[in-house]
Amino acid sequence: MKFDSPLFDRIRVKPSADRLKQRSCPACQWPGCDRDGTHRAPKGRHSEGEYFLYCLDHVREYNQSYNYFSGMNDAAIYAYQKDALTGHRPTWKMGTRDGDPAKGYRDPFEFAQEMGGAEGFKPREEESRVIRTTERRALELLGLELSATAEEIKTRFKELVKKHHPDVNGGDTSAEDRLKNVIQAYNTLKQAGFC
Repeated sequence: MKFDSPLFDRIRVKPSADRLKQRSCPACQWPGCDRDGTHRAPKGRHSEGEYFLYCLDHVREYNQSYNYFSGMNDAAIYAYQKDALTGHRPTWKMGTRDGDPAKGYRDPFEFAQEMGGAEGFKPREEESRVIRTTERRALELLGLELSATAEEIKTRFKELVKKHHPDVNGGDTSAEDRLKNVIQAYNTLKQAGFC
């Protein structure tokens, strides 16, 4: 057996003295400190995602004096904190779209009317809806046109449920199958946002 074999080093219980002195992690970045830098500390504003590596004592000292807003005036701090409420994403006032009040906004649930109307509210014209095959079949099963409103769909659904209910038809299984199809068609339209 060769004593200088790389395999022999891997199976030895006690590593050689020079390997014991090697660092397992980077050194503390505090000036004059030679301990291991086991803790991260943020570098500061405009250096997001970058960190100093300090030992436990120095990271505590650094964190006590750390101030993200140092060098900023009160107005800049307030603006930053206000922007942080929306995740630093752009926003606009209610009643406007893309900052243009002339475009209005869509109010399908008529919240603006409930609240007494909104200044600058101008309902947008309905967008043309792309109707898929399953939705088309569901409307045909209910006996409705493609331009049926939500109220018409609900009314027709109630009529067909009363007509095809097994209690009304004396337990007829074919009526029960038709009822299942009507309920499935209504649920399809409901999930698609028709009602």
